[in-house]
Formats: sequence, C-alpha cells, structure tokens
Amino acid sequence: MPARQSELEELTARSADPHLWDDPAKAQSVLRRADELREEIDFWNDLSQRATGLAELAELAAADPETDGALQADLQKDLEALRSSWTAAEQRLLLSGAYDERPAIVSIYAGAGGTESQDWAEMLLRMYLRWAERQRYRTEILDQSEGEEAGLKSVTASIDGRWAYGRLRSERGVHRLVRISPFDSQNRRHTSFALVEVMPEVPPDAEIEIRDEDLRVDTYRSSGAGGQHVNKTDSAVRITHIPTGIVVTCQNERSQMQNRERAMAVLRAKLVERAEEEREAELARLRGKHIEPGWGNQIRSYVLQPYTMVKDLRTGVETSNPTAVLDGDLDPFIDGYLRSQIGENGDSAA
Repeated sequence: MPARQSELEELTARSADPHLWDDPAKAQSVLRRADELREEIDFWNDLSQRATGLAELAELAAADPETDGALQADLQKDLEALRSSWTAAEQRLLLSGAYDERPAIVSIYAGAGGTESQDWAEMLLRMYLRWAERQRYRTEILDQSEGEEAGLKSVTASIDGRWAYGRLRSERGVHRLVRISPFDSQNRRHTSFALVEVMPEVPPDAEIEIRDEDLRVDTYRSSGAGGQHVNKTDSAVRITHIPTGIVVTCQNERSQMQNRERAMAVLRAKLVERAEEEREAELARLRGKHIEPGWGNQIRSYVLQPYTMVKDLRTGVETSNPTAVLDGDLDPFIDGYLRSQIGENGDSAA
C-alpha cells in the first residue's frame, strides 16, 4: 500500500504540470492510472475499516449476554458481505502478471464440425459478452466471419476494463460442447469444439518492435453489416506480420484508417501473447511438463445432454448449472484457475 500511495502522489504532482497536456494521449494515461490507484487505495482502506468495525462490534456483542437476535443477524449479514469483498480482494492479489491490468482482446474460432461448431463459437461469444456486462466492462466486436447457415466461423472482440486480461486469460484453450443438436433432424447428440484466444490490449507506446517493412497491408471491401458505406468502399484491412506469419483483420469500423488502427492493436496483442506463450512453453519444458498441441488440448467441457455439467479439466472446478455459466457466470472458474497457478508457480499467478 505505501508503494501505491507514493505512485499516486507522484502522478498527482505530474497531473498539475501545465505542459502535461502538450501530449493528450500521455495526459489521459496519467489521469487514468491515478484514478485506478485511488480506487485501489480506497478499496483496501474501506475493507480494513469494515473489518476493524465488525471485530469491535462482535466483541461488544460477545461481552453482552443480553444481545438480541437482531444484532446477531446483522453481524452475520455484515460478515458475509465482508467475506465477499475479501474474495474479490484475493482475486486482485492473484493478478500479478505484467499485463493483467490491461483490457483484453478475445478471439474465438469454430473447430471442425461446420454449423455445429460455428453455433458453439457464437454461444461462447455471448457468454463472454454477458460476463463483461456483469463486470461493467465495455465491449466491441472488431472483426467477425459468419457461418454459412448459422453461428460464426471466427470473431474477435475487445473487452475494455481494468483486470480484463488478467481474469480472462484463464479462458485460453479449446472449449468442448456436448448436446442434442438443434440442426440435426434426427436429434442426435453432437460434440463441438471452439478455440478461444485471449490477448492483452497493449498501448501503442509499449516496447514492441513492429517495423513497417515487416508488414504487408491489404485492403478489401467489408462483407459484414455496417450499411452502404462499409459495403461500397475498400475500408476493411488485413495486416500480415511477415516474420511470424500472424494475420489480423478488422472490418467493423467505418473508415480504413480506423480499421487499420484497430488491426494494429490486435497485432500488438498477438505479438505480446506469442512472447508469453514462448516463455510459458520454456518454463513447461524446464519443469518437464508435456504440452499436447492442437484441438485435443481442451480446457473445459460443457455437457447439456444426457446430463448437465460444466467442468474445467485443469482445476476440477465444476457445476451442474451450465445455463448460468453460458449466461456469463464464469467467476468460479476464473478464481479456480488463478488459485491453481499459485500451486504451479509458487507465489505468482502470472
């Protein structure tokens, strides 16, 4: 807490500098970070005061043999509220990665299986958007490719809010759905797969080297919704990063410049995520942990038939209420993953 307080004092002093607004983007970054620090400091101070007050009230109640049931009920209610706040505080402590505080970029790709998997990809998108809505995060669809009959072949969305990446990085991997297919006239059970990628949205001034000569930029006519302007101009942008082969597209903005800016944001995120994956793979190699690539490396199963269950195969966290999960109730799975990372990495959740 002293370190956070010192940082806030330094940022407050910088915000008083009249020359700060010579660079509006930098000024906005300073003010945003100061607001985040104030919120965090206020949160911990409030938690400490509530815990102290509740302990003092409990002592008084224990010392008075005539304490009525109403006071006991109020104490129990306050204790449950404090426990809930502490759980949220613990989750913040588990988020210690370099980019955990950043917004997230989520990409979902339908696996083999045609319409079935494409519908599953759209269901997953809805799940993450509903989760983000619960967190009061802002969301935006950056690019999507619709299926021939239903669902989505692929979709990329930004989820803008503090800790979005740190919490959603637990969702990276293959998600498996088992259900009676609504697209099968014989009502047979089908298994579908979709791949979820989660990347941190890094600021443009982050230390990531992207040379112009390493990029191939193509423009084309947008194929999705957006009105006559989108469909009649070459506003969509595809950027290929030649050294890595990474390809990103964006077509949901009205202008080519806006689409290029958003595509570059996705490219920076993918390059950061690639570096993180290489680091994790090296750590896994040193630990002797085998990583099986490809679609078989599923992280979670969602079973709607013949029984109902969602189970995370990494942590063992499960529930018999898949409806709630698909409606955005992901926090138990996120919390379970973060705690499992402490077990693997010692004292770090990164």
